[in-house]
Amino acid sequence: MQDYIAHANRQIDQVTRRLLQGENIARDEKAFSIFEPHTRWIAKGEAGVSQELGVPGCVVEDQYKFVLQHPIMWHGGDADHAVAVIAEARQGFPDLHASSFDRGFHSPANPADLGELLDECALPRKGRLSARVLAHQSQPWFKDARQRHPGIESAINNLEHCGLDRVRDHGRRGFARAVALSVVAANLKRLGRILRDRERKKLARFQRLRAAWHVNSPIGDKNPGVRRDSCRQNSGFSHVFAVNGQISL
Repeated sequence: MQDYIAHANRQIDQVTRRLLQGENIARDEKAFSIFEPHTRWIAKGEAGVSQELGVPGCVVEDQYKFVLQHPIMWHGGDADHAVAVIAEARQGFPDLHASSFDRGFHSPANPADLGELLDECALPRKGRLSARVLAHQSQPWFKDARQRHPGIESAINNLEHCGLDRVRDHGRRGFARAVALSVVAANLKRLGRILRDRERKKLARFQRLRAAWHVNSPIGDKNPGVRRDSCRQNSGFSHVFAVNGQISL
């Protein structure tokens, strides 16, 4: 009850300041949810969806499309978390030496700070670019990183399909748990696709070899000197043909 009384007093204060005194209320002072006080106003700047209510998060994806980090930004904006995100990612993955960022992660100090952590930091700047910045962003490694960067949108969309489109857990702890479980589900789906594609390639190769063997063999399946076996190797099935003592894979 005391929490609701505090919410009511805050609303009375803000209504008085805004309507009677003409004061602009800072966004950080506003409450967007009584039951989930950590809810924030998220300005997306996208066509059709200019803003959302929720909690922004950051996704770090590697070249194999696995999500490595998923920090939740309870306070501050993208630029405030850029250095901390990379520092934490390097603790778990010391081989991380290059990264590409959204434009919103840029601040005057971030390029230098990130340059101390990364060999290649593809962080585009906002506004009009000087000749020095244009030359920096025209380097082949920078352009290559930016061309591959839109792939992160696929990762975000995949997380939404794994439960992050609408988080139904309550409280900060429940929100963080839902995000973590969605990341685990997305990584498991990615791993499953890799294993599935590997098995499909093995099956396609086996079918090609089988078809070629049937075409080239004049004796066919009825020859008693032909033995057909199968064995399991690694994580999948590999088919082995033994023809007159000669093994071909």
